[in-house]
Amino acid sequence: MSEAPLPAGWPAMTIAQAHAILSGPGMPTEVAEVELRGVKTRVWKNLPPSLRSVVEASRAHGERIFLVYEDERVSFEAFHRAVAALAAELAAQGVVKGDRVAVVMRNIPEWVVAFYAAASLGAVVTPLNAWWTGPELEYGLTDSGSKVLLVDRERFERITEHLPSCPDLVRVYVTRERDEIAHPLVTRLEDVIGAPETWKDLPDTTLPTVEIAPDDDATIFYTSGTTGKPKGALGTQRGVNSNIMAAICGGARSFLRRGETPPAPDPDAPQRSSLISVPFFHVTGCFAVLNVSLFGGAKLVMMRKWDAIRAFELIEREKIQSAGGVPTIAWQLIEHPARKNYDLSSLEAVAYGGAPSAKELVQALRETFPKSMPGQGWGMTETCATVTSNGAEDYWNRPESCGVAVPVSELQIRDPVDGVTVLPPNTVGELWSNGPQVVKGYWNKPEATAQTFVDGWVRTGDLAKVDDEGFCYIIDRAKDMLIRGGENIYCIEVENALYDHPAVMDAAVVGIPHRTLGEEPGAVVTLKSGAHASEDELRAHVAERLAAFKVPVAVKFWHEVLPRNANGKIMKNELKTLFEG
Repeated sequence: MSEAPLPAGWPAMTIAQAHAILSGPGMPTEVAEVELRGVKTRVWKNLPPSLRSVVEASRAHGERIFLVYEDERVSFEAFHRAVAALAAELAAQGVVKGDRVAVVMRNIPEWVVAFYAAASLGAVVTPLNAWWTGPELEYGLTDSGSKVLLVDRERFERITEHLPSCPDLVRVYVTRERDEIAHPLVTRLEDVIGAPETWKDLPDTTLPTVEIAPDDDATIFYTSGTTGKPKGALGTQRGVNSNIMAAICGGARSFLRRGETPPAPDPDAPQRSSLISVPFFHVTGCFAVLNVSLFGGAKLVMMRKWDAIRAFELIEREKIQSAGGVPTIAWQLIEHPARKNYDLSSLEAVAYGGAPSAKELVQALRETFPKSMPGQGWGMTETCATVTSNGAEDYWNRPESCGVAVPVSELQIRDPVDGVTVLPPNTVGELWSNGPQVVKGYWNKPEATAQTFVDGWVRTGDLAKVDDEGFCYIIDRAKDMLIRGGENIYCIEVENALYDHPAVMDAAVVGIPHRTLGEEPGAVVTLKSGAHASEDELRAHVAERLAAFKVPVAVKFWHEVLPRNANGKIMKNELKTLFEG
């Protein structure tokens, strides 16, 4: 696979020079300094102050189509009417600023309306992982103390038996349920706002009045923790909306690096369109794609589940310009044999993050979609998504880098042992990050918060290096975690499930390399003397307790105590060799 040459004269300026221009006075992405939680912090000066303000601004896009799902099409105006109607209903049910409102659905238009209706009241929106089991969903609802739950039919079936264990819930709204539900807490969402195709006929009303400040609580997104229990990351209005300016800045930087002037916003330009293939219950899908699309007036096309053929059909039908999500999806767009049967010429960007990717992916994308600009970035639940981005020629030049930090953030590589000493460029250590998008902490978990968040910085647990120009390279994960197709899997959570089996004495979970998913979980277990258990039995045991993506794809049996180092830690590198070949 040949490498394409970079344009002559590139780069026209350094990253520092480009950021100095973009963050300067009078620019849309101008940067100011404020004090956040006792720490002087660089912030986006022109950022929308709240999620509610994004909803209000989006109404200017009028009858342009915002959401597409199967044959359903929802305009920005229809969306606003549905949000206003649902917000009024939630307010009538007693939802006030600061209350937690949970959303548990697959990617459908109702998810988007539920999220922004709650957000418009100043509620702390708490999206839960739609792949979680009933007990996992119960934990999220009780840990967050959610007052209201908005859920689709499939998730409702999963959570019904757990509702008596969620004492804070006062109302449950179920969508896409055809049958009547005889439950005192439950209302069909369609009885409040109707089906998506009828939202345009809802009354023209304004949002209920509420004052929401930039640093008010906005969301709780759960991330699995090394204790085995998910932790709720508490994001602010400013943190969530920072992704809007990060997206604008990243695109403009590419123009400046080419020596070109970034184009001014043109309300009469053709509408942008994106195919979203990552869940809204992840910060990337919600903050970096959905919220940015709502603000910018872009069309967002959803899929019931990822399918390459269906993606090709939608790209052709909807003239999709941007697609991606995780490297898994990018590879399928490139390699699927049916790709040549469709007109995919509208694609201009294929961006991804959230999982390890092969070096050759960027070149393969360039050869397959010549007019598209590939890109990737880095962020985490604790940073409300985007911290770094790498796109266009910068990505061609450094395909192994997740990019440079946005102008309001800073990266440091510190000694992983003391967590204090800042290491020089090109030295591997633990990645720390700061900025206005860093969450306030973990919900109701002060000890975990103190360990991870220090003076405005977040300790990421990633081993990385940063070069002389600020490009970050993720090397490994200091935390015992693997990422399967963009989904975080904390090994201890799966190991604990294995330990619950009466035959298991010792267990370790490791990552098995996978070309498109990045890695998959594999387990190595030692059985108790005289005990018996098969691979299928242990996999089924985990599947009863955890979401399907966490279930080991293979189980190997070790006939003695698992190998450990002098500190008693299992030597997982040695165990990984069991899955080679």
